[in-house]
Amino acid sequence: MDQDLLTIGAFAARSRLSPKALRLYDRLGLLAPAYVDEVSGYRYYRADQAERARTVALLRQLDMPLARIAEVVAAEGSSAAALLTAYWADAEARFASQRTLAEFLRGRLSGRSSEMYGKFVVETVEVPEVVVLAETRHTLAAELPAWIPASLGRLEEGARACGGVSAAPFVVYHSEVSQESDGPAESCVPVADGAAARAWADGPGRARETRVRVEPARRLAYTRITKAQVAHPQILAAFEAVEAWVAEQGLTLDGPCREVYFTDWDSAGPEDAVCDVAFPVR
Repeated sequence: MDQDLLTIGAFAARSRLSPKALRLYDRLGLLAPAYVDEVSGYRYYRADQAERARTVALLRQLDMPLARIAEVVAAEGSSAAALLTAYWADAEARFASQRTLAEFLRGRLSGRSSEMYGKFVVETVEVPEVVVLAETRHTLAAELPAWIPASLGRLEEGARACGGVSAAPFVVYHSEVSQESDGPAESCVPVADGAAARAWADGPGRARETRVRVEPARRLAYTRITKAQVAHPQILAAFEAVEAWVAEQGLTLDGPCREVYFTDWDSAGPEDAVCDVAFPVR
């Protein structure tokens, strides 16, 4: 055994970590001892491992997942710094979203729900029967910002072979979509030519989640929201405002809620109206 190796106690003192923490890091594959005595099982470390041990401890204080810690400590110099920068950008975005959610919940718990709902103007509209290309997926809330534009893009591309898009695309939530519940959700693009749509859906290479169906004529209660309000949890307040209005008017919900996207998302600014949050009613 190398005489320059440190016992776990001596290394713990040098790295300012406990032997218990060092054993945990070893078990997690984040910091293996330089040598383990086969007879006694004693762990020994090199002095130059102290910096890695302290780095692991500091990264754990940032609540960084163990797999990402392993990536950071395995990288070198600017690469390690870039990995940390990317992680912290994600964390700050998550904290900002949680801060907004906390404010939303604070208003609800303090009895200010009616004040929040008053920001939304609710109206009704009659929509005709349409044939739609549809794609259904079980998805969690965090996946929606990526899945919605991707699925609508695929369906709008298909609509070009079906007489074109005949009305605003929409997303139907057949069951709750949240961080714990995965729906399903259904993206729908109305098309002008139903027969062509059925031929397109039956074509080679179509995902099994893609189908053609008839969306019946409905009366919708809706509120129009901006691009900024589409973000979670602001959009929850919009859904709840429509539900509260429906109850106040003595109407009955008559189908799953939906988001109707009536303008180009990419070209819209934060304060531009982009979406109707709607419930079928009778």
